[in-house]
Formats: sequence, C-alpha cells, structure tokens
Amino acid sequence: MERLDLNYSIVEDMLLAFIRNEISKFGFGSVVLGLSGGIDSAVVCELASRALGPDNVLAVLMPYRTSSSEGIRHARMMVQQSGVRSEEIEISGVVDAFSTSVPETERLRMGNIMARTRMLFLYDISARDGRLVVGTSNKTELLLGYGTLFGDMASAVNPIGDLYKTQVWGLARHLRIPAEIVDKTPSADLWEGQSDEADLGFGYEEADRLLYMMLEKRMQKDAILEEGIDETFYDRVRKMVVRNQYKRMMPVIAKVSSRTPGIDFRYARDWQEV
Repeated sequence: MERLDLNYSIVEDMLLAFIRNEISKFGFGSVVLGLSGGIDSAVVCELASRALGPDNVLAVLMPYRTSSSEGIRHARMMVQQSGVRSEEIEISGVVDAFSTSVPETERLRMGNIMARTRMLFLYDISARDGRLVVGTSNKTELLLGYGTLFGDMASAVNPIGDLYKTQVWGLARHLRIPAEIVDKTPSADLWEGQSDEADLGFGYEEADRLLYMMLEKRMQKDAILEEGIDETFYDRVRKMVVRNQYKRMMPVIAKVSSRTPGIDFRYARDWQEV
C-alpha cells in the first residue's frame, strides 16, 4: 500500500526511545499494560520489554467469562516470549455486579463496561506499584473512535497511537511476534465471534488507505474518489473521524481566565513562566 509501509527498524528505535524518555520524564521506572492476546497489546508489550527491560514491565491478563481461550493462550505466549512479569485477574465478578441492569443483548454497553473495568484494575495497579499505564490503541482505532473512552483508550503514554493498523502488523512481523497472533482475525474479544472488521463494516486495509489519503496526503474528496474510493465509504469514514474527535481530546474546558489548562497552559515548559 502506497507509503503506508515503513522502515520498521527505524520505527522500533524511535518507539523504544519514546518509551524510555516519556517514562523517565514523569519520574517512573516501570509500566503496566493490559495484555489481551491481540496484536496491538502484543506489540506494545514487546516494545516496553525491550525499552525498559522485562522486569520493569507488568502485563495484566483480564479475561471475562465469555473470553476466548485462544486470547488467553496468546497473551500467555507473549508473556513467555517477552519475559515480562504478569498477573491474571478474572473480571467477571466486577462486570456482572455492575451490569445487573444491562441486558446481555446490549453488547455495546457490556463491552464498554468490560473495557472500563479492565482500565480500573490497571490504574489501581499503577497506584499500588508506582507504574505508569501504557496504552495499546492504534491510529486507525483512534481516528475512527473504535474504542471505549476511559476504557481501552485510556493511558498515560501510547507508543503505537501514530501507527495505522496495517503498520502495526508490519511492526509486529519485524519484532517477530508469533505468527498466529499476527495473522488471526482482529478482535476485542468482547463476545463470542466478535471481530473488529465485522463491527466496523469494512476492512482495516481499505480504511487505512482512505485515512492515509485524507490525513497524510490531505487530499480533497474529489481527488480521493478519483482513486477509486467509493463515495458512500468515504462519507461514512469521514463522519466517524469528525464525530469521534471528542474521544481524542482532553475534556474541553470553558475558558474564563487568561491561562487555561489544556488551552494556554499545556506544557511542562509553561512552569518556567509562572
């Protein structure tokens, strides 16, 4: 795919430096992440292990009672390959207690509760151990809003948030992530038979091609359609990107004073002017 392929040796070096710099900048020496058995968390786990050393990385496996045995097996496989520390927490009791009034047919609500429950555990472990939470959402998911706000989209640092899903696949192969993890159908494993691309209604490769033209090449609609992109597909993806902007931002603060957090007062260097 045009220009979506990268020099993954360089990307690896950049991301290892990013992890080391950002973790130390905040005064931390170790991290915690949720390890689902999917490719995104597998890549982040491997990167964190290489950047900080496996003893400084805690991978937390958090299955629900309907989670696939394959996902757990793949997560354990990554723990063994990367050498990181791990814990397993069964989240069924917490999720079921919270969702007593939610019908099982409302899958989106149940999925959101599971995602936020997992992040609740990760941030509690962060407080318990003094570890920084590392995120695992890729660029395609962030742009499309395919994730749960304050759930799987939450983190302190995210090393793969500027990599499209197809680029995560390329980086995974470079990092020698096991082929059965790389090649399996992408899924958040929220219910039996669930898959990302079925939920979205289109494939990651076609989405990435369109998103690349929209963002990186800054092509206008007419030019994109001339490349063979279906207009209905274009309109749907663009609407998703625009509608989900709020998921990619800190809460919008009403500006009252001269220096507002997140607007005029955003960076550590601002303290030099206080």
